[in-house]
Amino acid sequence: MKTIREMALAGKRVLVRVDFNVPLDESGNITDDIRIRMALPTLRYALEQKARLILCSHLGKPKGKRVAAASLAPVATALAEMLEQPVRLAPDCIGSEVEALVTGMRDGEVVLLENLRYHAGEEANDPEFARQLAALAEVYVNDAFAVSHRAHASVAAVTAYFADRKAAGLLLQKEMDYFHRAMSEPVRPLAAIVGGAKVSSKLGALENMLARVDRLLIGGAMANTFLKSQGIDVGASKVEDDLLESARQILARAAEKGVKVFLPVDVIAADRFAADAVCKQVPVQDIPAGWMALDIGPATVTLFSEALADAKTIVWNGPMGAFEMDVFSRGTMALAHVVASAHALSITGGGDSNAAVKKSGEADNISYMSTGGGAFLELMEGKTLPGVAALD
Repeated sequence: MKTIREMALAGKRVLVRVDFNVPLDESGNITDDIRIRMALPTLRYALEQKARLILCSHLGKPKGKRVAAASLAPVATALAEMLEQPVRLAPDCIGSEVEALVTGMRDGEVVLLENLRYHAGEEANDPEFARQLAALAEVYVNDAFAVSHRAHASVAAVTAYFADRKAAGLLLQKEMDYFHRAMSEPVRPLAAIVGGAKVSSKLGALENMLARVDRLLIGGAMANTFLKSQGIDVGASKVEDDLLESARQILARAAEKGVKVFLPVDVIAADRFAADAVCKQVPVQDIPAGWMALDIGPATVTLFSEALADAKTIVWNGPMGAFEMDVFSRGTMALAHVVASAHALSITGGGDSNAAVKKSGEADNISYMSTGGGAFLELMEGKTLPGVAALD
C-alpha cells in the first residue's frame, strides 16, 4: 500500500480517517488524549506539505442519531491546542453546508468533520454515504488502525472513489510495520503472552500463533479454562466449559509443533470479586471451593520471567488478572516490568494491556504500544484488515 509520503498533497483537500474516539468524563472533558497525539505525526506532515486537512472520526455509539454528548467539539479544541492553529468543527460530516465549508479551505487549514456515526450509513458501509464523504476531498488517507478491522464506510467503501489517490498514514504504516516485524519476520525466540477474560474471543489468535511462536504464556481468567481442561479444580473461577475440548486441542497441537506453553502454577484467590475480598496465594491445585482465581501468583511471575529471559521478540495481548483493582494487579504489574526490562522487541496490543503498562509506569520502556485492540487481535488471528486491504 502507498503511504502518505508518496502522495502529492500541496493544495489538495485531503480526507484523513483518524481515530479520535477518546474517553470523556461527565462534563465532556477528555480524560485520555493519547489517540489524538498518536495522529499528530501524520497531520503535521500533511500540513507541512500545504495540504488542506479534512479529518473524520467517530466518537462513542450514537447509532445513527445526533447525540450532543457524542460531539467531537472537545476533540476540536484539544487538537487546536496541540497543532497550535485553529481547527474548525464542521456542523456535520456530509451535506451542502459541509461541502461549502471545505470548498473554501486554504492551504494548511484544518477542518474536523462532526461524528461519522451520527449517520447510520457509516457502520453500514453504505456506498452512498461513502460517496458523499469522498466528494469532499481529492486524496484519502487512512490513519485509524484501531478501526481498520471494521468494514465501515469511512474505512472501506470510501476508498472506491479515490482510485490511486489513497494511502496509509504514518500511524497505520507504523502499526503494520511493527506487527510484521514481530509476527512475520521475528528475531527468535518469539514469545506471545495472551491474557484477558475469554478464550472464545482469542481462540483464533491462539490457533494462528501456534504456527509462529516459540513460547506461549497464558494468563488471566482465560487460563482457568486451560487449567480445568487438564483436570484441575479451579473453584468458582470464571471458566468457559464449552471450550474445554478446544483448550485441550490447543495444548496438544502446541506439543506437536514444539511450542512451549506456560500456564499459571499459583494464583491469588479470593472469596468474591471485590476490592475488600479475603485473598490468599495458593497453588492452582489448591483453590478453595467457592473461591475464584483473580490474578497470577508470584511463583507464576517467576516462571513467566524465566520463559521470557532470552526472548528476542515479545507480543502481549491481555492482562494477567483483574488489574483494575489494586489487590489483583500485582501479577500484571510484575509482568509489565519483566517485559519492559527484556532485551527484546516488545509490542503490546489492546486497551487493557496498554492501560496495565501505563499503570505500571513502564510505557516508555515498551518498544511499541499498539493503538488497536480489535485490529491487533485480528492480525494475531492471521486475518486481513478491511481498512488495509482497501488501500492495496
